[in-house]
Amino acid sequence: MEIIYQPHVDREIESLIERIHPPRVCIDNDSCSDCSVVKIDSANKYGILLEMVQALTDLDLVISKSYICSDGGWLMDVFHVTDQAGNKLTDKSLVHYIQQALCKTRNSKEISSEIEVRSCSKGPQQKVSVSTGNVAIEVTATDRPGLFSEISAVLVGLGFNVTSATAWTHNDRVACIINLEDASKPGPINDPERLAHVEDQIQNVMRAHEGRVKDERRSVRLRTFAAGRSHTERRLHQMMYDGGDYESCRACYGDRSGEHKKGCDGTHVFVGKYEGRGYWVVNVRSRDRPKLLFDTVCVLTDMQYEVFHAAVSSKSSIADQEYFIKKKGGSILEKESERQKLTLCLIAAIERRVPHVCPMSHTNTKGLTIDIRAQNRTGLLSNVTRVIRENGLSITRAEIGVEGEIAVGSFYVTDSSGQNVNPNIAELVRREIGGSIVTVHNSPYMVPQSRTMHEASSIEVRPRFSLGSMLWSQLERLSHNFGPIRS
Repeated sequence: MEIIYQPHVDREIESLIERIHPPRVCIDNDSCSDCSVVKIDSANKYGILLEMVQALTDLDLVISKSYICSDGGWLMDVFHVTDQAGNKLTDKSLVHYIQQALCKTRNSKEISSEIEVRSCSKGPQQKVSVSTGNVAIEVTATDRPGLFSEISAVLVGLGFNVTSATAWTHNDRVACIINLEDASKPGPINDPERLAHVEDQIQNVMRAHEGRVKDERRSVRLRTFAAGRSHTERRLHQMMYDGGDYESCRACYGDRSGEHKKGCDGTHVFVGKYEGRGYWVVNVRSRDRPKLLFDTVCVLTDMQYEVFHAAVSSKSSIADQEYFIKKKGGSILEKESERQKLTLCLIAAIERRVPHVCPMSHTNTKGLTIDIRAQNRTGLLSNVTRVIRENGLSITRAEIGVEGEIAVGSFYVTDSSGQNVNPNIAELVRREIGGSIVTVHNSPYMVPQSRTMHEASSIEVRPRFSLGSMLWSQLERLSHNFGPIRS
């Protein structure tokens, strides 16, 4: 039996070290000709890598390379980044923003308080307490056509406005987060009985198809959080992981050089042991796409792994990631089942945002992404999802938010019967939401093409809603308050 001794570090002492040595950020625009180099050094802490990547991702920055070194009490991380257009970073306020984002995250404790009415279909009833923060409803369940539409219709019938919503599906599982407000008056919802009724109605929607799946795991949670303190995509990863979407993943086992079956371009994971220092080495090869590093680091953090060294790079459309990790607390990854679980969880984290389509399959169909921009009103989400459902389509990914009085959303849809999606669905959606622009294209990450449909009174086309665009608008107003970028 191996005995592992761990030093105890008092939280007050750890906090003092963080205050004495706060994160330092430097943006170097001279070292590389085609990107900016963001250098961050700080006192080391579990989870700090995810905080760094999250801060960069929230600004919609593209990370092409990264080098991580945090073996000891100090870390030094380097990120090669550009904006969405491939340009270097020239905003003077970025250094200050990244520093503040890291310090704020490290000093904060819980970003939300859970008001869980019933944790699962067979869970106990609990007392509901409501704070003065914003309210979000979280749903995880077995996916089926029309589920998102039915939930949206219930919320409208109960007198709620949806201020934003995000839904992911993967391996027949669905996770969605819907932020709510009272349709009759602005401000937080402070009625516990009303919120409990919402939970009951959503549970009824999910129970309507009870029995279709044996031992179905489903969950409805209500959460309150302060404005700007909840990270939706971070939470969706946790919900999908807790729901076990990784259990249906299939690993393609290959060697570390990336050699796999002919015609296979999916996600490949190799987990091996580095005997010299007791690390486990994780090699991941996959298609490159935005937010890939964020998704990978999320699952490593959720599974309680610490990253001591890492190198990430992309070439053409392929991304290679290598991590030297240890289990938090020093436990050893010895069981084969643990290695298999880590492999499957990494594949799930990478593919749940953009599912892998095997080119050798004869059953694959093309989906469509429908981008909408419309005047915000009560029931807008319900109307859009109803049209999609009535035309036999399933929503595999959705995101909608509000910019002022305008609702901006994106829906990736597929045909429930296995046929290619008829692009006329865009025109049907446009008619339903009234004179707004709908753009259709084939991939969740493809740049929108010139094909648009609108009436004379249509609103001008703008990029889709994202947290990064909101942060950039705030940074532009504050940029004159900060000094020049260090380079």
